[in-house]
Amino acid sequence: MVPHLVTALTGPINELEQRILDSMPAIERWFRLEWMEHTPPFYTSVDIRNAGFKLAPVDTNLFPGGWNNLTDEMLPLAVQAAMAAIEKICPEARNLLIIPENHSRNTFYLANVAQLVRIFNMAGLNVRVGSISPDIKKTTTVTLPHGETVTLEPVIRNKRRLGLKNFDPCTILLNNDLSAGAPGILEELYEQYLLPPLHAGWSVRRKSRHFKSYEEVAKRFGKMLGIDPWLINPLFGHCEGVDFNEGLGLEALASAVDVLLAKVRRKYKEYGIKEKPFAVVKADNGTYGMGIMTVHDAKEIEDLNRKTRNKMAVIKDGQVVHDVIVQEGVLTRERVHEAVAEPVVYMMDRYVVGGFYRMHAERGVEENLNAPGASFVPLAFEHSTQLPQPGVRPGVSAPNRFYMYGVIARLAMLAASYELEATDPEAEVYD
Repeated sequence: MVPHLVTALTGPINELEQRILDSMPAIERWFRLEWMEHTPPFYTSVDIRNAGFKLAPVDTNLFPGGWNNLTDEMLPLAVQAAMAAIEKICPEARNLLIIPENHSRNTFYLANVAQLVRIFNMAGLNVRVGSISPDIKKTTTVTLPHGETVTLEPVIRNKRRLGLKNFDPCTILLNNDLSAGAPGILEELYEQYLLPPLHAGWSVRRKSRHFKSYEEVAKRFGKMLGIDPWLINPLFGHCEGVDFNEGLGLEALASAVDVLLAKVRRKYKEYGIKEKPFAVVKADNGTYGMGIMTVHDAKEIEDLNRKTRNKMAVIKDGQVVHDVIVQEGVLTRERVHEAVAEPVVYMMDRYVVGGFYRMHAERGVEENLNAPGASFVPLAFEHSTQLPQPGVRPGVSAPNRFYMYGVIARLAMLAASYELEATDPEAEVYD
């Protein structure tokens, strides 16, 4: 099942798909050489938008939830990738501790934790879930909608290690994006592997830094493929010192929107695209689809109503927004069951392991779909994403479309790897 694409099956995306399929050996070699130099994040999910004239990542998550949306057919790939990742980091690993988000009553989120437990169990590890939430003072078992259970246990910290009662893990997997900052209990764990590292959390990470790295990756990839990197890269700007509540810094933000829209207009003109350009303003360290708005004109920033300003002012865990990224809006031409949809690709280590379509019946092609009311349809991986079908017309074959998504997602993952190297507080510095 390829989703029904409203775009005619011609034009830049099909040319791009053809170019990617024809260059598959070169692309895979390129990635192989990159991974010799750079370490992939432990696990990653990437939101992608297919506008029919361009295909680009719009968000990269280094603490992906939603593993429960992957189908049983995708599990073997995830288990193999988990084995490869653990073997590389700690071959003698026996015990793995998962640290989830603190919202311990959200059963949809906990279904994702249950799936991670299952994946790492099947990869040959003893897995338990340790909560750092102050609300979890004793072992708590939560029953999920499908009858599964997740047992949350309070973590115990001694001087150098983190564990549970009668459970000493050599590896700790964070599924908590640290929006409110890295808690002291997770710091200075020099004897255990903490995956991903603390500086991958939103207390350090910035979207603008990620997309700067992605821009560099897209340019190099575009050069190798002989394509305009804009076809796979959303343009962006950055604005600091904004206070939505007080209305401060909005002139600078309007100016950043104006500059970005002018660049996008030039590109649309170059490619004969008739759509109206738009920009998406997001909290630079935002997550969970919070702190996001769509604008078509800089004037809209000056005329923000109180409701929108409130929505933009504060994000997850009560973090106040001061810095924003102004990103080129990439509309989505994908539809599943008549609802607007976007593909989300999941990776572990350097492997694509699966994905799904995020759909939203009440949202438009320009809007953020990561919002209440979204639903999920697994990408139909009848064939592996790594096995495109040469000779099949672009836009027709599901594996070809999914291979192309996988390539774009891996470019975003590579950008995240550059980004983590640049922000690593313990990086070795060579003069």
